Amino acid sequence: MIKKFLNIAILLVLLAVTASSCNDEIVGGSLTDTQSFLEADSSFTITGESVLNKHVQSRSSRATDDASARLILQLLGELKSDGYGTLKSDVVTQFMPTALVDTVNTSVDAIDSCRLALRIPTQGFTGDSLVPMRLSVYALNKQLPNPIYSDFNPEGYYDEADLLGSVSYSANALMKGNTINSLNYRTVYVPMPVELAKNLYLKFKQDPELFKNPSNFVEYFPGVYIKNSYGSGRVMNFFDAELEMWYKKTMKDEEGNVTGDSVLQQTLLSATPEVISNNNIRLEPDQKVLDMVSAGEAVIMAPACYEVNVRFPLQDVIDDYYAELKGYYGVVNSMTLTIPAETVDNDCGIAPPKYLLMVRTSNKEQFIAGDSIPDNKTSFYATYNSASKCYEFTGMRNYALDVIKNKDGKASEDDMAFTIYPVDIDFYTPQSYYGYSTTTTTVTKVSPGISVPAIVRLLIDKAKVKVVFTRQMM
Repeated sequence: MIKKFLNIAILLVLLAVTASSCNDEIVGGSLTDTQSFLEADSSFTITGESVLNKHVQSRSSRATDDASARLILQLLGELKSDGYGTLKSDVVTQFMPTALVDTVNTSVDAIDSCRLALRIPTQGFTGDSLVPMRLSVYALNKQLPNPIYSDFNPEGYYDEADLLGSVSYSANALMKGNTINSLNYRTVYVPMPVELAKNLYLKFKQDPELFKNPSNFVEYFPGVYIKNSYGSGRVMNFFDAELEMWYKKTMKDEEGNVTGDSVLQQTLLSATPEVISNNNIRLEPDQKVLDMVSAGEAVIMAPACYEVNVRFPLQDVIDDYYAELKGYYGVVNSMTLTIPAETVDNDCGIAPPKYLLMVRTSNKEQFIAGDSIPDNKTSFYATYNSASKCYEFTGMRNYALDVIKNKDGKASEDDMAFTIYPVDIDFYTPQSYYGYSTTTTTVTKVSPGISVPAIVRLLIDKAKVKVVFTRQMM
């Protein structure tokens, strides 16, 4: 291997180290000569290959401006793209009920209408904004499984006769607006049977405790299935689904006198991260992608498609580290992995995933199931750099130190086997208080990368592992 060393010799001479008491009396001194050599080795290489995985936990969420508030993320539609493939996605979801339905000075007969509101971020779609599409909403007739995965088949969980509502829409119309231009989202409203709202109203009056317990509520109302029923050429990102009720309420003043009637709106149900929500994904790669994988290319494709298994050469790193110490004391300063990437040409502008997670393969399933965040020991994340066209996994120092200190420098195959796959990551940046501010951000959530279509080719053969360490001679 060709080794590249930074040959940076740092001569640290500590002369006349003295200590003094409070009255400046000299009480002692010493003289120490220390030479530290800072060296970097980037000769290590990794190996990897694409693996197909359509069985992922496809639940995802998205942070709002309030870091404590989270919204689910649902992918709906159908898209075909040369150079990418054919993607179809629909949604099943339970609902969190409101804890209090307004029953004061109103009645079930005062309920006027009911609708399902599906909210979409501006530009929250991939594909043709003009093509008309239609979605349909069906009532579920039994409980969703838990856990639930991207290859879930909703057949048997709903009946075509239980259609609650449908609506046609286009992304172009949604992105336009008048008084709502300042909002960062648009809404698709699906008319729903008024009887649905009335039944929920009556159920609340009969058993209000049911609405305080989501696990019991879903036994009464299992949820809905939302599917694309017409059109192709676009997939949309719905980040919220709420069932709204419109009703008339008699208004009274403080003395109890009737002042008139008002038409009000209340949200009865909402899809939240606390309940089960799943994207049912079918993604068939284009022949061009299949040929790349067959040729041994490391392709990552989302949602729920190709991942890359890699072998990180940790034992080579440790062996070289010991060899370069030449018996002297040493410290690992940093370790990074940089993987160059290439975009894959397609006719829908589908880009590389923004974030990649590299997690020890044996911990992969537990990572998402346990709602984990990268620990820089068994899991790391990288952000795509569009300027340099690469992903850089940093903060890997503790990964090496763990094996050096706790495993006598002997890395097992499990220690070196990793899986790289796309994820969605949320961050939290502390606010400024009393004139003090910080730019330090913290990862608060890692979700499977099912929010948008994505594809990239990792140039594994050009990946570089860079290790910087200090060799110190006394």
